[in-house]
Amino acid sequence: MILNERETDEGLLVSVCDPDIIGETFEDGPVSLTVDEEFYGGDSVSEEEVIDSLARCSVANIVGEESVHVAVEHGFVDETNVLDVDGTRHAQLLWL
Repeated sequence: MILNERETDEGLLVSVCDPDIIGETFEDGPVSLTVDEEFYGGDSVSEEEVIDSLARCSVANIVGEESVHVAVEHGFVDETNVLDVDGTRHAQLLWL
């Protein structure tokens, strides 16, 4: 998985995606999702590193089958909140 972490005034912003979808755009009616290299690009990391990052973040954007699966499996995202955009899974996480 590809992980990018950014410190913001509101806390840690994390983006996670499957490596094979960087640069792809997925569309489903009015919804369009581009897995932009500038936003999602980062380091190739292990599942454990993704789990650690999601546990520390304030906000996360997660795209791709494997990446979303990890977030759901470890309780960061509820399966009922996962979107399917043109065959690609997408979830957002916001800790309040």
